[in-house]
Formats: sequence, C-alpha cells, structure tokens
Amino acid sequence: MKKSLIALALVGAFTAPAFAEEAAAPAAETPALTGNMTLASSYRFRGIDQTFGKPAIQGGFDYSHAATGLYIGNWNSTISSGAGYPEGNIEMDFYGGWKTTFAEDFGIDVGALYYRYPGSRARPLSGTNAKHPSANASGTVDNLELYVAGSWKFLTLKYSYAVSDYFDLPESKGTSYLEFNGNYDLGDGWGVNGHVGHLFAKDYKYASASLTGSDSISYTDWKFGVTKDLSGWVVGLSYVGTNAKGSCSKGEFYCFTNSLNESGNTGSRAKDAGRGIAVLSVTKTF
Repeated sequence: MKKSLIALALVGAFTAPAFAEEAAAPAAETPALTGNMTLASSYRFRGIDQTFGKPAIQGGFDYSHAATGLYIGNWNSTISSGAGYPEGNIEMDFYGGWKTTFAEDFGIDVGALYYRYPGSRARPLSGTNAKHPSANASGTVDNLELYVAGSWKFLTLKYSYAVSDYFDLPESKGTSYLEFNGNYDLGDGWGVNGHVGHLFAKDYKYASASLTGSDSISYTDWKFGVTKDLSGWVVGLSYVGTNAKGSCSKGEFYCFTNSLNESGNTGSRAKDAGRGIAVLSVTKTF
C-alpha cells in the first residue's frame, strides 16, 4: 500500500504437469518446472502504480508436483522507490502452497506469499502516532500473507490476509484483500480477462497537515483486458483503475513521488498512483 504501501503485484502463475513413461508400467507423474518473463509498460500492484508510470521487467519460475498438488515459486519485478520502498528498486516474491481440482470444474488453492524489497529501508511515516510500537520501524520492507482461492471454470475468488504489518505500515497486521478474477479463452489464441478487488486496510490511517482528520486508505481496484497468443508470445492490453485517494494537490496517501530515500527525502515529481491507465505487456513462458 503506499506512501509506505507497496506492493506488488497481481501475480499469477500456472504450471502444467509433466509425465514420464516406463516400459510395462503406468505413466508416472513427475514435477514440472516452468519459467516466465514479461516486459510491461507499467507495473500495477492491486491497482496501485509501482513504477511511477515507467516500464517494468518481470520474471520468475514455478515448480509443481502434480501428484501431490504442492508447488513453490518466485516472481520478481523492477519497482520505484517512491512507491514506498526507500532505496529499493526490485520486488522479490516467494510463495508456496497446495492446489487441487475436483468435480472437473472446481478447484481450491491455499498457500503463503512473502514479498521482499532488497536494499530498501523502512522508515516512520509523517503523521504516524508515536504510540504505535512499529512507528520507528527500520530494516528491509517486506510483507507476509496467507491466501485461499476457490475456482469454477474460468472464474476465481481469492482472499489474502497479512500476518505481518502490511508492507511495514504501523499496526496494519490483519489487512486483507479480496479479489474476483475471470479469464476466458475465446479460441484462436485470443482471451479476455477481468478483475475487481478491494483492500481492507487494518487500523492504520494517515494524517497530513493539508487534511482535516484522518481518511481510510482502503480502496477498490479493477481491470479489464484482452490477450493474444502469437506463437508462444502472449501480448496483453488492459485498463487498470482504482478509487484510491491519490490527489497530490490534497496531499492524499496514494500520491507517490518518483523516488524516496532512507532519510525520507522525496523526488521532484509526484503522481496519483491510483489513476486509471492502459497497460501493454508481452509475456513468454518456457
């Protein structure tokens, strides 16, 4: 979330089981290792700008075991320090869990996801109440969430719950995110997708000299997009929007600068990090 939020990143990874055959024996399922690489015109995590509107290079890998449903993976992206990661320039996600399908069209997925921003330094936020035990937090910005998802055909409902302070926001443990996603195959390499999510911010509220009182930093985000598979290269175009409060003229929470350092100095430019934007991407899975 931000001014010390952070983010991310709507990450989703799909793996396909591999099979080995033995003479005079049934086919045996073996683990599958896949990788992915993406170039995107912008990186939005739960609708919030993570790269100050600039392109991002992303990639990772997934290792799954079809017989047990267990999986682990890693995903990474370039980010802007101004998105709430002082001195940071990369996001690294590590996750693992278990998923299975039943009755053909139904599925369940449970796991944990750890976000880490190497080289970043958490710092107190202006307006933070000194009574918060983490008001003077320092160290690498990170976040740990547990998640559970249920799916039916091309629709998925997912709930994520932060078991640590949400990206080092003071006393934000228990922040959660509920999202509904759809991904429909139109055939001939074409696909459409949609997403709507809501962040339920726990306890933490921000205050600013330019505002009266405190405003919640909870918000709703959405996305609509289309994809085309071109000989294994998937080109995607989507529109991402939110109702996050990011007016820079009002000093709202989701107004991010182009940089942020450990001492709290900010860059010379600022943008509404929740503004609507079109995102173009190219992804290769191997």
